Amino acid sequence: MPVPLPPDEKPREDSPRRAHEKAVARLRESYRAIPASEPVRLAKPTSNLFRPRDPRRGAGLDVSGFDRVLSVDPAARVAEVQGMVTYEDLVDATLPHGVVPPVVLDFRTITVGGSVAGLGAESSSFRAGLPHDPVLELEVLTGDGRVVTASRDNEHAALFHGFPHSFGSLGYALRVRLRLDPARPYVRLRHLRLGSAAEWTEVMSRVAAEGAFESTPVDYLDGVAFSPSELYLTLGTLADVAPRVSDYTRSRAYYRSIRERPEDFLTLRDYLWRWDTDMFWAARYFGLERPLIRRAWPRRLRRSDVYRRLLFFDRRLGLTDRANRLRGRRFEWVIQDADVPAEAVPDFLEFFDREIGIRPVWLCPMLTRTPMTIYPMDPGRLYVSAGFWWKVELRPGQEPGHHDRLIERRITELGGLKPLYSTAYYSEEEFWRLYNGEGFRELKAAYDPGGRLPSTFDKTVRGR
Repeated sequence: MPVPLPPDEKPREDSPRRAHEKAVARLRESYRAIPASEPVRLAKPTSNLFRPRDPRRGAGLDVSGFDRVLSVDPAARVAEVQGMVTYEDLVDATLPHGVVPPVVLDFRTITVGGSVAGLGAESSSFRAGLPHDPVLELEVLTGDGRVVTASRDNEHAALFHGFPHSFGSLGYALRVRLRLDPARPYVRLRHLRLGSAAEWTEVMSRVAAEGAFESTPVDYLDGVAFSPSELYLTLGTLADVAPRVSDYTRSRAYYRSIRERPEDFLTLRDYLWRWDTDMFWAARYFGLERPLIRRAWPRRLRRSDVYRRLLFFDRRLGLTDRANRLRGRRFEWVIQDADVPAEAVPDFLEFFDREIGIRPVWLCPMLTRTPMTIYPMDPGRLYVSAGFWWKVELRPGQEPGHHDRLIERRITELGGLKPLYSTAYYSEEEFWRLYNGEGFRELKAAYDPGGRLPSTFDKTVRGR
């Protein structure tokens, strides 16, 4: 079992830390070699963003040497990983030691560094927070070419709090040191059916505050709204034994079981990836809920990263758009999350049904305990991330982006924030008002005064 080295111990030539130091040195040389006038981007094989990007967006920075788990210390419950390690690899490294990251995002190929820079929520987020909350230390290649170590209380604390939701506009995470939680082999699920968004919100808020339901601890908490009168709250409890175990990588999609099975059991590993196999419910776009197609589709390819590549291939070539135009129809892809205060969920869903009409909607309670500079959620306040990913027909006179713009306005009216992993339409003035432009400019002046890295507005709205 690899363990962290004491800070004053010189690493052996063949140690993971020594290999990391060599990778850092190579990366700094690569960064210095890029002309100062040329924008910089990461050259990596996968992405979990759902927004178009300018193909001329700059030189690719090779980070292929930053995909290792450096150490797992189950006694201290701490892991040290490189920034490009995926959650799948991190979970596979920690579970054999009986520990697991406190927050594991829903898609396997999301990287640890990317999750801190881009945020996200999962069913542990009502208690464990967002991906940056378990982080103890970040090693960052900053825009001015330095490699600095940031923590909550050192000289780079401002960067530590400004890194979440920065999307690489301040620098790139090279190494992350994070806390781990105890793991158990199974998760017992209870799917509670509730008759309205108001009822769902009331029960969810009580469970989140108490961390239990009917005297049983709740470790994981999320929900699905199938219709205005059919919503489910899923309670997950870690368990040492299970009378049976379901497997949703085979003939059935997990989300359908929510309506069919009041109680269910999964291995912890399968629970963590329960949404990945069908990318929530987006795999139905490829016919994967039809038994014949599902049986023919190789199990190893039932993964979110495969579906995402297929979706972008279709969108890039415009195959579906052309077919729809021949039928006289136009559609807008609405692939978004809305992070709204918990008490605003009924109002948001009422608006959403009236103006958008996509169902199902994923509902994930969440909070943060660590202040963030450029994603200004109130620490300790309960929010709900509402996720919806499907196409909506455009009526005559409606321009592309019509529905996304409506959603953006409603999120702001309800005191929420929009995660920026997908298409955004904010004006520059509104963007900086919502995402603390003053705080961002201070960080930029300290860590990228030359502006080598595009701003968060340029990255997330202009697609640079």
